[in-house]
Amino acid sequence: MKVSDFDFHLPEDRIALRPMAPREAARLLEVADTLNDRHVADLPSLLRAGDLLILNNTKVLPTQLKGTRDRGGQTASFEATLIKSLDGQSWQAFLKPGKRIREGDRVAFGDLTADILSKNEDGVYVLRFTQSPSEVINGLHRLGGMPLPPYIRSKRAEDAQDLTDYQTVFARDEGSVAAPTAGLHFTPELLETIRAKGVLTEEITLHVGAGTFLPVKVEDTDEHKMHAEFGIITADSAARINAVRQAGGRLICVGTTALRLLESACDDQGVIHPFAAETSIFITPGVRVNSADVLLTNFHLPKSTLFMLVCAFAGTERMKSAYDHAIETGYRFFSYGDACLLTNTSR
Repeated sequence: MKVSDFDFHLPEDRIALRPMAPREAARLLEVADTLNDRHVADLPSLLRAGDLLILNNTKVLPTQLKGTRDRGGQTASFEATLIKSLDGQSWQAFLKPGKRIREGDRVAFGDLTADILSKNEDGVYVLRFTQSPSEVINGLHRLGGMPLPPYIRSKRAEDAQDLTDYQTVFARDEGSVAAPTAGLHFTPELLETIRAKGVLTEEITLHVGAGTFLPVKVEDTDEHKMHAEFGIITADSAARINAVRQAGGRLICVGTTALRLLESACDDQGVIHPFAAETSIFITPGVRVNSADVLLTNFHLPKSTLFMLVCAFAGTERMKSAYDHAIETGYRFFSYGDACLLTNTSR
């Protein structure tokens, strides 16, 4: 398929720069045979006793850093976004402006120091910290800011409010450099209401990488190389998920990250198996999704792998109509934006 088939025009003022407060006040577009305008607070009424809400409990690391480079007495400032840990001391990173940095430089982020090892053709640097992995993590918590997506950072800097806003209330397992944003709509009170209705919840973990924001640079989807992210579904979780389906309950993924992990662990018969590995699954129209029955997700970027995923899940024409409606009626897009609720039509 052509990547251009998944393009659409999004006005700049539709990009949300802050989340709604309270979180469940965000709008929710129910995409079924008809389009129904609701709010996230209405979600309990759309769920049934015996359904299972699958949550990604990954926790975002504050990997946005301000750095300095000293080369022969000449100093320069730059920003770094750490995007993937390679071994605890070595990290992949985006550096901006990159023209100030070259291989062999030693850079400093406060009391953290690192050597620039390499840069690839996609502009991704590898740097190695001189501190131990635990010292690096402690340093990130002291010095780092939340790694907001480029479409927000281009309009404003991250701040203290983002330390809370860009983290789900069920975040537990630290390791992401981007939030599983559909989960940002939940509050403890909303989860309590959902559970009181007899809806079950299950936590799985996919550590979200910055590759989720990288543009698709090829013209044909078959030529796109998907980024890899590490995920875990324990044997106990897999058993509980399978039990719900066997009992007739629906599997409802909160976010594309939960869906990608669940589908990575799913066989052709819809059985979920324990999983602990990287996944680079790429779900495009024509791919049958065997795992989830329903998906709660935000509105995604034009020509993105995530928009392709929702088209595969709920139908391309239906999703294009839904996005047209969302744009026309003022829905807010992307990480801090509104949500939609989709039914699996791929199988």
